Amino acid sequence: MQRVCFVLQVKPERLEEYKERHRTVWPEMREALSRAGWRNYSLFLRDDGMLVGYLETDDFAGARGRMSREPINAVWQESMKGFFVDAEGRRADEQMRPLEEVFHLA
Repeated sequence: MQRVCFVLQVKPERLEEYKERHRTVWPEMREALSRAGWRNYSLFLRDDGMLVGYLETDDFAGARGRMSREPINAVWQESMKGFFVDAEGRRADEQMRPLEEVFHLA
């Protein structure tokens, strides 16, 4: 099992709308994440827009690949792309770079 943590940057002027969108994540998106192997998935948002994501999966590369083939993911990502800071115009799911785990208290 892999524990995965990543950081993204939400545009500060869109924080409230971002939080509102995540209060009602589409059931189809939640089901797709589960099917793709994303477990215990959480998002944490700081008031300056720093977003920290955490999930557990058997294989992050495989889980991302399966999620990329889910039709609902393309729709969700398109609806969310304006929320994130990225000079290259990439979607949030393309920007996820896992942080190195340096300590874990089991």
